Amino acid sequence: MSRTVEIDLGDRRYPIHVGAGIIGERSLFAPHVSDRHAFVVTNETVAPLYLDRLRPALADASGVHIHVIADGERHKTLDTFAVLQNALVTQRIARDGVVIALGGGVVGDIAGFAAACYQRGVDFVQVPTTLLAQVDSSVGGKTGVNLPGGKNLVGAFHQPRCVVSDTATLATLDPREVRAGFAEVVKYGLIDDPDFFDWLEANAAALLDLDDDALTTAVVRACERKAALVVADEREAGVRALLNLGHTFAHAIETGTGYGEWLHGEAVAAGIVLAARMSHRMEWLAGQDCERIERLFVRASLPVRAPADLSPERMLELMSVDKKVRRGRLRLILLRGIGEAVLTSEFDPNALQATLEAGREAA
Repeated sequence: MSRTVEIDLGDRRYPIHVGAGIIGERSLFAPHVSDRHAFVVTNETVAPLYLDRLRPALADASGVHIHVIADGERHKTLDTFAVLQNALVTQRIARDGVVIALGGGVVGDIAGFAAACYQRGVDFVQVPTTLLAQVDSSVGGKTGVNLPGGKNLVGAFHQPRCVVSDTATLATLDPREVRAGFAEVVKYGLIDDPDFFDWLEANAAALLDLDDDALTTAVVRACERKAALVVADEREAGVRALLNLGHTFAHAIETGTGYGEWLHGEAVAAGIVLAARMSHRMEWLAGQDCERIERLFVRASLPVRAPADLSPERMLELMSVDKKVRRGRLRLILLRGIGEAVLTSEFDPNALQATLEAGREAA
């Protein structure tokens, strides 16, 4: 039995289907692939696991082409994007074709960006197979690739026509990937849902053990929270930026260490803790709440400090190219409480410097 969350964007409204064993359900895909050529983008890890399970769901397509890319964040580049564009041409995908992203966040981001740009935009469907992608990157229409100087600096907003999140696919995830996804789940409780944060404190072990009920509850709740923010602010002009809690720090960590050394969710966990510590330093966040946040990430065996060899000066340099910078001023998402995130440029730079200095791993 699947559950459905709707993203209500008017004529671009689309469903997010969540449930175990739904990847092969023909009825979920038929409205989007019938009599159309489907171009499936997946990677070398996911393809052997789930491609055959997906194929029956695409029975109504007029043709199916499979394109397999290398696995890993380091391959989310303009070079891979160019290869995809040329493959779409080679396969004679027309404007009525549909791109299907089968994989985690990297596959979804780059396949979505390819769909956004090919012939000025073709439809695409997200089939996320990681916890992080199911609760975050597959929803909301952000697509893109990394540059050597920064993460996700090239991209486009391009909403999918449908998201099919089969929670059964998470059974084959490496535990490290599950923990990384957990960090993005926690983010939603901290932004504006303190009751969800309480639930996560009580159910973290079940979620990390991939309990079916806990997974469905967490994925649906996260998608509901993200849906509300996307509908209110599709192109991140205001409140949607709150979804980047911890990400300004996290992207600096990922870029500074080389894409792939830290998983995105690991960097997000450390970034959220840095944001919480800075909020406490500014007397916005109570000490006991800061401790609750850090303790939850420690329970999940996630990092809570930036790398020792990433200096505060280098962190600040990398943070200066963040997409939330406006008129040369860095903006951060900080916390006034659990469930109360704010976007602000009105912070004490000395507090940021001190947070970065104190928030590094021991050398």
